[in-house]
Amino acid sequence: MAKWLYGVGQACAHRSRTVIAVWLLVLAVALGGAVASGARTNNEFTIPGTESQQALDLLSKSFPAASGSSAQAVFVAPAGQLVTSPAARSEIARVLRVAAGSPQVVGVVSPFSSGMVSRHGRVALAQVLYPVSRMDLRPGTTSTLAQRVTRAAAGGPVLAVLGGNAFGVTGIQIGAEEAFGVVVALVVLLVAFGSALAAGMTVLGALLGVGIGLSALLSLTRLVTISSTAPTLALMIGLAVGMDYTLFIVSRHRAQLASGLPVAESIGLSIGRSGTAVTFAGATVIIAMAGLSVVGIPFLTVMGLAASLTVLVAVLIALTLLPALLGTFGERLRPRPGSRAARAAARAEAPGTGGSSWARLVTAKPLLTIALVVVGLVVLAVPARDLSLAMPDNGSSPLGSGERVAYDLVSRYFGPGFNGPLVLLVQPREPSGQRQLLMAAAQVRSEALHLPDVLVATAPQVAPSGTLAVVDVIPRTAPAENATKDLVSSIRALEPGVAARTGMVLRVTGLAAVGIDVSNRLGNALAPFAALVAGLALVILLVVFRSIAVPVKAALGFLLSVVAALGVVTAVFQWGWLRGPLGVQSVGPVVSFLPIVLLAVLFGLAMDYEVFLVSRVREDYMVGSSDARISVLTGFHHASRVVVAAALVMFSVFASFGATNDSIVKPLAVAAAVGILADAFLVRMTLVPAVLALLGHHAWWLPRWLDRILPHADIEGGALVTGTVLVAASERPAGVGRSGPPSRGHSL
Repeated sequence: MAKWLYGVGQACAHRSRTVIAVWLLVLAVALGGAVASGARTNNEFTIPGTESQQALDLLSKSFPAASGSSAQAVFVAPAGQLVTSPAARSEIARVLRVAAGSPQVVGVVSPFSSGMVSRHGRVALAQVLYPVSRMDLRPGTTSTLAQRVTRAAAGGPVLAVLGGNAFGVTGIQIGAEEAFGVVVALVVLLVAFGSALAAGMTVLGALLGVGIGLSALLSLTRLVTISSTAPTLALMIGLAVGMDYTLFIVSRHRAQLASGLPVAESIGLSIGRSGTAVTFAGATVIIAMAGLSVVGIPFLTVMGLAASLTVLVAVLIALTLLPALLGTFGERLRPRPGSRAARAAARAEAPGTGGSSWARLVTAKPLLTIALVVVGLVVLAVPARDLSLAMPDNGSSPLGSGERVAYDLVSRYFGPGFNGPLVLLVQPREPSGQRQLLMAAAQVRSEALHLPDVLVATAPQVAPSGTLAVVDVIPRTAPAENATKDLVSSIRALEPGVAARTGMVLRVTGLAAVGIDVSNRLGNALAPFAALVAGLALVILLVVFRSIAVPVKAALGFLLSVVAALGVVTAVFQWGWLRGPLGVQSVGPVVSFLPIVLLAVLFGLAMDYEVFLVSRVREDYMVGSSDARISVLTGFHHASRVVVAAALVMFSVFASFGATNDSIVKPLAVAAAVGILADAFLVRMTLVPAVLALLGHHAWWLPRWLDRILPHADIEGGALVTGTVLVAASERPAGVGRSGPPSRGHSL
């Protein structure tokens, strides 16, 4: 692969204008597709095949009026006044007439006819009904309703606030925080390169990559249901890996230019050697994110494939567009003699500097280093024992938003269960009369009312088709609370008795039940997926490094990073630690798919750093060191500086997304940022050199039979014969010598 990529790099550099034009054309086509599709996303997380989803699908066919989405209109009278006063009642009726005339609305339920007036008479709750789910509402439907209701209630005797399951995040939320993250990354790159041109080229390539990837993804929104989290996740990962991959290649190119290599030769070597590592690193991220599809959950599959698409584009840009840009700017990227970049390159060759001094420190007493890192990560992971998961609802929306205000008002004046009612379906196994169906539904209602966590159970309603009856149950607790999950289980436990006595089937649905079923499915899939990604790490790194110890160490370190990140998320988002400084607006369960997505994200990114660091160690070891520790020092001397910069770039991108108020993106971004810091600095930069130094030559041991059957990846680019080995030998820092060839036996 290294030879082929060497040729690709030189070809793209020689035809730079054509390559750049092709990429700009691809961007234009992708943007056109996104505009034509409308780029509409939604946040309805469902899993086909679960009991709640099957019941919801049945309800939508047989009783559409009971299955559609609804908006809550909360009317609040000023202090000392009542919503039941003649003026307030007249105003509420007028506002509801306006709401009834809004797009797609099929009806409104007055608080006075339903009895939804608070005990003290200051708050009333009305329902605005839609015949379809939120996903099927036309663009602008809810915003039009909000505008009309707000105008109608302005200056009146009551305040009107809209919420309910028809409202929520339905698009990508990108703001100044994310832009600030890119700025911080640019500053890190400026420091790393000492060149505004090199730093700007790196950021430009990453932005172009995410622009193409996201546009291509959004152009599919008419064909595929895409949650708003999928493009955001793709954007985070695309920006991070895009800048990292170009950073690895450009840094090697400038170092080679500083040593006197011609521009064309340096481009070919950079793409052939660092580009090979980029290809393997990108492949691990793509495999990890695409691996989410094996869980069998559609919205997770879309998330994984969306992120994989942006990573694939980032890799292709690094291997084709980047060498074209390097060829275009040519000698302008060569550090000038006496410049800061040239002095930095000279200092990198001095003994005891950069990564080699850190590697000497952590390998001086490797057992102590390993113990300290493991204990530290375990301490960070301790809170993860209390991790609680749930699907997001309007209770986790940003403070001050209409849906959050309505949610809090309903919880305060009516009860938290009114924000997540359960829907009980009673259906005969065989055709039966309406009277028998009503009697069975009434019996179900009576049994439900005897459950301790049920606040209200409405009278049964029979569908127009007469094939099923519906009972609405209001829990005493909020949708995301464990007590509500237990209530759903308790109601489902009634089904065998109901079937035996009445011959009817009892099913539980509603958005709260759907969220509970999604969380349960995700929880059950977590352990198998963790085993899958750990197994993938072992297999990929076994092929790349031809070693038993290196893959095992990498997989265990990756799992430590994941649980440490989950521990921090639990402490911040559930326990409330650092809640104020981090801008956490509500404390409670985190989104159910966070652990499984975090596993995929950190797996790919952790393997990036493992490949870039350990490949340089193995590259030096292959040259012929008799002391494996020397190879660790030399490899870290050359790789650590760029890996540190890459980790800081990735951290700044994730941390910027952690500054948002989105209840899904924020904890995921914080978890990824913490995971990157833990994995890059504690595991890869500290634990890895200590383990490699402790194991010595045994770190590279591989059974002969396994060595014969494994394919050769040549990730260090050893197949390149254009002076590459001489370059590698010359890159040793002063003071790090050779004392003869290594005694490797059959390890290589």
